[in-house]
Amino acid sequence: MQIKDQFIIHPVSPVLPEKYSTLLEDVPTSLISDNLRRLEGVLGLQRYNPSRKLVGTAVTVKLRSGDNLLTYKALSMMQPGHVLVVDAGGVTSNAIVGELLMLYAQQRGCVGFVIDGAFRDSAAFAQADFPCFARSVTHRGPYKTGPGTINLPVSIGGQVIEPGDVIVGDEDGLVSFPFEELDIVLAAAEKSRLNEQAIRDEIATGAVHQSWMEKMFKANGID
Repeated sequence: MQIKDQFIIHPVSPVLPEKYSTLLEDVPTSLISDNLRRLEGVLGLQRYNPSRKLVGTAVTVKLRSGDNLLTYKALSMMQPGHVLVVDAGGVTSNAIVGELLMLYAQQRGCVGFVIDGAFRDSAAFAQADFPCFARSVTHRGPYKTGPGTINLPVSIGGQVIEPGDVIVGDEDGLVSFPFEELDIVLAAAEKSRLNEQAIRDEIATGAVHQSWMEKMFKANGID
């Protein structure tokens, strides 16, 4: 590779095994976030589909702002279960994806888009309930000249995402983490779920003094 190269393209990573995708469908991003030190996760993007959860494996693209040439190449390389993750610099003057790329992505088995930039044809995404997280919507289309890279680390809303990272998105937002950490994350999230259920049960008793609150008070010197 030379610095002058206009396009840098690396192979896609293997997709998340189906058993893990099924498990993650039932894990809220908030529980995952709590167990990623509450420091990880994408900020500033909104979900533009009604309800379908996003779970998959990142294929990363870095573009010149307003140009989407390499999104076509990335989508052509995808296998079912991949997520298109695009670092467009957070610039929202031109759409990076729209209905036509969504239709092609569905044919390729792509399970969703994460765009640090803008998209268009929002009604089509809403109707298809195709998972799409983006910074905003615009009617203005993209340029198609490059440069760009595929499957190198990118920065999305303050989060570094590596090719092959696990992506999970729901109504609360987006999180990502390395596949190698998946079993640890799942176990920690389940522990958090059980702890939260115990708190719900205690709240339901109607007691003013709650043990989980008292622990926080005591730890901080509050009577």
